[in-house]
Amino acid sequence: MSAEPHAAFGLTETLATIVVFAPLLGALVCGLFNRFIGEKVAMFVATALLFVAAGCAATLFIGHWQHNLHLPSEPIAIATWIHVGDFKSTWSIRIDAISAVMMIVVTGVSALVHLYSWGYMAEDPHKPRFFAYLSLFTFAMLALVTAADFMQLFFGWEGVGLASYLLIGFWYHKRSANDAQIKAFVVNRVGDFGFVLGIMAVFFVFGTIEFKDVFALVPEKAAVMLKWGSYQFPAIEIIAFLLFIGAMGKSAQFFLHTWLPDAMEGPTPVSALIHAATMVTAGVVLVCLCSPIYEAAPMTAGFITMIGAVTALFAATVGLAQNDIKRVIAYSTCSQLGFMFFAAGIGAYQAAMFHLFTHAFFKALLFLGAGSVIHGMNHEQDMRKMGDLAKHMKITFVIMIIGTLAITGVGIPHTPLGFAGFFSKDAILETTFAAGMTGNGAAQAAFWMALLAATLTSFYSWRLAFMTFSGSPKWHVTAASGHDDLSQRDYNHTDHGHHAWHGPHESPWVMLIPLILLALGAVFAGSIFYDAFVGHHAKEFWGSAIYTAPDNTVLKDKYDVPHWVFYAPLVVMVVGLGAALYFYFFNEDLGKKIADRKRLAHAFLQNKWYFDELYEIIFVKAARVLGDFFWKIGDGKIIDGLGPNGIAGTLNFGSKKAVKIQSGYVYHYAFLMLIAVVALGALVLLRGA
Repeated sequence: MSAEPHAAFGLTETLATIVVFAPLLGALVCGLFNRFIGEKVAMFVATALLFVAAGCAATLFIGHWQHNLHLPSEPIAIATWIHVGDFKSTWSIRIDAISAVMMIVVTGVSALVHLYSWGYMAEDPHKPRFFAYLSLFTFAMLALVTAADFMQLFFGWEGVGLASYLLIGFWYHKRSANDAQIKAFVVNRVGDFGFVLGIMAVFFVFGTIEFKDVFALVPEKAAVMLKWGSYQFPAIEIIAFLLFIGAMGKSAQFFLHTWLPDAMEGPTPVSALIHAATMVTAGVVLVCLCSPIYEAAPMTAGFITMIGAVTALFAATVGLAQNDIKRVIAYSTCSQLGFMFFAAGIGAYQAAMFHLFTHAFFKALLFLGAGSVIHGMNHEQDMRKMGDLAKHMKITFVIMIIGTLAITGVGIPHTPLGFAGFFSKDAILETTFAAGMTGNGAAQAAFWMALLAATLTSFYSWRLAFMTFSGSPKWHVTAASGHDDLSQRDYNHTDHGHHAWHGPHESPWVMLIPLILLALGAVFAGSIFYDAFVGHHAKEFWGSAIYTAPDNTVLKDKYDVPHWVFYAPLVVMVVGLGAALYFYFFNEDLGKKIADRKRLAHAFLQNKWYFDELYEIIFVKAARVLGDFFWKIGDGKIIDGLGPNGIAGTLNFGSKKAVKIQSGYVYHYAFLMLIAVVALGALVLLRGA
């Protein structure tokens, strides 16, 4: 890497550079120097640097929103990274509306997660390592969202994969954590294989990997065809499809979703960071950033629409039957990502980014709120062992209810009254219906699947709230059992033995303050930023960061949908709430009775549609059988049997027989000589004849 001259930094460039590199500095200080400066100083430095980065990101975002800060049209060139022949990649910081939004999301949530972790990880002996991983995770995501070309984006892409591997398996003494980190790593490599092929295809077709140049050439390359044998395919469609395969893996979409629930094996702050601000949102950012490509690839856009809709519905069904409080929220993330993807698939990239923005607030709130519950319950995660926690954890209860109101989309249409999820999710549903009115069959199917998913989301979200905070207490059973089931889950128990527990208790303020700040975002972020993101000033806010074709008018058409469409999300939310009230509030044991019957439908949902078992048979066991065949049959019996072992065995057999000829008796040798003379004479006579 060599330095390259660039223009003098202005305020915007300076702020953006601090945002990107402050977390990296925190990771280095915490990871390399904690032994010299002490773990508390190292943790303080890492946390303080994240808050500095968040402050700079907020200045950039608000300045752009209020038109007080000019975003440069050219990226900030830091250094030339790779330059081989015509292939060139420069480490740059791209500053546009998308990167401004993502910088405040990533640094804001990460800073609060750092602060929260002071309380949640208080007893862990490896806190500096944990904080170093958190900061590294943040830096990698910032490198991703500010990339100016596909190579730097891929660097950040793999960086968040590495950091997630380290954080999911942070409690490495647990077999389940080790399995989960490997699963996340392997499944993401499947998607990344498509992503790498997509980047290669971009360079092959466009001759460059820089976003600005690639997007400018899309109209010119729209007619280019790629040949495979006797078949021809549109190059833009192939590129769009391959890039989306990478997004499917990173954002846990249907077929490549199995790693995400298992990622809950990491500490709860990790879950909040992965699900709310980093990694899983990377795929959505990729599709929205590459809007010029996807606008020219209608077939791939339709595929994205259907995959997103199926994911939204699938994850919502699985969330109905989960009992681990973190897994319920994890499947909620999977479902909400589906909403974002089918919004991008129909061309409503602005609505997808808006939901990503609001989702960061209420999903981080729900995960950290769940962490507060787990902390107060002595690291219990099973909702069946909770109940009646509202009176013991009043602040956490209020916080979780706010998060539930936000994710279920509570609000009054045509008014500024509503929680964050109401504004962003309704914008997606309205634009999807509008796209369906133009004859887009995938959009029509996605709308109805999304309404059903929203109904189920309301049900399982309120189910979580009622099982955790209302009803009769079940945690006295856990206390009496001596926490035997907990000792395998929590690091502190395995290393330090059981602690005396006197019942549920509220979390310390160092954990509650981040929750309160996130709650403010979950309440107000939707109403405040609706107009800028998806309203009448959306075009002005997004500028050239998002491209929509002239015939893509879904953002405008959403105002012309039938009146009932505006109220449908509110109706399905009430239906889900009513069902949850019936099953888990007024008839507390009814849900348990249904689960205890072990009917096929419940088992199907509880076992996540048996995807893990299916993949175990198709891929794991099949790979093992194939490996055993090549090892034992191909290598052992065929190659070694006919090759080294076969030749060596033949020579060994021949040598054992031949050595017996060496008897030492003269008459034996004379007899052999006589036989040889006779044979030679017979041969001469036969040849002469």
